[in-house]
Amino acid sequence: MIRVVTAIITDARGRLLLVRKRKTACFMQPGGKIEPGETALAALRRELAEEVGLTMPEEKLHYVGTGAAPAANEPGMIVHAEIFRVSPPPGFRPVCGGEIEAFHWFDPARDKDLAVAPLTREQVLPRFLSA
Repeated sequence: MIRVVTAIITDARGRLLLVRKRKTACFMQPGGKIEPGETALAALRRELAEEVGLTMPEEKLHYVGTGAAPAANEPGMIVHAEIFRVSPPPGFRPVCGGEIEAFHWFDPARDKDLAVAPLTREQVLPRFLSA
């Protein structure tokens, strides 16, 4: 099992921010692995800064719950995610950093066929669409 943190980040138009790592096919939420000795909040703050250039204080990261699904990029592995809702500041524009090659603002009315990771499809999208 792989322990990760992930962020549900929305914009003013109600779209969900998804990212795609280099040399992968599926989009997923910003986030990543929790390092040994690191808290979920510390990992999320680190990953958001590295991946999309977003620096957020802990009080702006709201715990949603946990979820598990097959790992998108590590065959045979399961990711166990701590999921947070993040409200970025007005005018936030993501930048691709670290291992991120692309980002996409997911619109559920338009993007039904977008290739997304199992965790996104099974755990995050249902929470995003019900919010």
